[in-house]
Amino acid sequence: MDTALRDEAVELLRDLVRVDSSNPPGRETPAAMVVKQYLEANGVACELVARDPDRANLIARVPGRGTGPSLALMGHTDVVPADAQDWTHPPFGAHLDDDGYIWGRGTCDMKNELATRCVTIAHLVRSGFQPSGDLLLISQADEEDGTEVVGMPWLLKERPDLKCDYAIDEGGGARLELVDGRVVYSLQVGEKATLPVTITALGEAGHASVPTLGRNAVPMVAELITRLAAHRTDKRLVPAIRGMVESLGVDPDQDIDVVAAQVGALHPAFAMEMEALLGITIAPTLLTGSSARNVLPGRASVGLDCRILPGDTEADLDHELAEALGGDIPFERVFVQGITGGTESPLGTPLHDAIAAALTAADPGAMLVPTLSTGFTDAAYVRQAFGTVAYGFWPLRHTPLDVYEGGMHNKDERIHRDDLGLATAMQIDIVQRLLG
Repeated sequence: MDTALRDEAVELLRDLVRVDSSNPPGRETPAAMVVKQYLEANGVACELVARDPDRANLIARVPGRGTGPSLALMGHTDVVPADAQDWTHPPFGAHLDDDGYIWGRGTCDMKNELATRCVTIAHLVRSGFQPSGDLLLISQADEEDGTEVVGMPWLLKERPDLKCDYAIDEGGGARLELVDGRVVYSLQVGEKATLPVTITALGEAGHASVPTLGRNAVPMVAELITRLAAHRTDKRLVPAIRGMVESLGVDPDQDIDVVAAQVGALHPAFAMEMEALLGITIAPTLLTGSSARNVLPGRASVGLDCRILPGDTEADLDHELAEALGGDIPFERVFVQGITGGTESPLGTPLHDAIAAALTAADPGAMLVPTLSTGFTDAAYVRQAFGTVAYGFWPLRHTPLDVYEGGMHNKDERIHRDDLGLATAMQIDIVQRLLG
């Protein structure tokens, strides 16, 4: 490991963590300025692009020779809020402990990735590397919330010149040691889509002192929630998950429950996510009942966080809801907003090959395994806008997986500094293989 590059990434990460860019409200411009000052000090030209002056995006470009594809390295500057009273070390203090862990909000999601991508570009420019195609850094605002339309969706419409052939964003890269001794790293090739729904039970209002006077919608919606919790949605293998199953040596044409069991038996991380990766998920999260304690409400609602697979439609979710809820309790169904996300990039591309080769060099014998994110990343926007092949990959070897995943959007988020060194070195290798 090049400890000088590692330490450079560590210091940049600590500078970024010290900027409180909690979203809401965001205010990412100071974090974008940290990136801008660092890159410009290393000879990389960049610019701020903002719809809201307090919420700037940053674009840097290393012009290519015109003989190869273009590649964008992506990373958002906003983070989710943090309550300092719950933390061992202040969430925006960027504490570096004696064991080599950097503590703070954003150390895992995703100022760590942004810092190493900045150092990757800075090192390549300092070394005189001239890419065959343009090498870009896109540091965007408003990924964690997205309601203000100041981040990636707005930026890509404003700047069509950001069209690129390939992109690397957040997600993927976790090192897993399987029960049979094999070592795999995940490659995030897509994500499920969000399709939120509100279900409202339709009863009859009445005075709460005589519960039999009306038809209280609260027990009705409770029964609907119980049915949703018991419902098992249809399962299928989308291309990315079929690729994952095949790469793990499991026959994808077996009964899908057998496939899920065999994959899940290889590692707890697979067992935890397989059910969600095979079908639609429906999670009740929001409840609305009466506005007064002494009123039996005629309407009571539950908000559902629904995630559908790439290629699924509103009709597919409607089918699952109808199967789960039945027809004996009257209810209304409203789609809160349309489908967001649900994109997937193909395997076997030059970027896929470059990542696989860099992984072999860094960790001989390890395999690259494709997967989907059950959440959402901004990679969906570049796929939709430009047809970009976008993967999530940031190698993780020195931070235990439970520490890494347990800190995301939670207290005591932290990353081991050696993972910044590993990620920087591998990203340099990937860029050189793809754009050399």
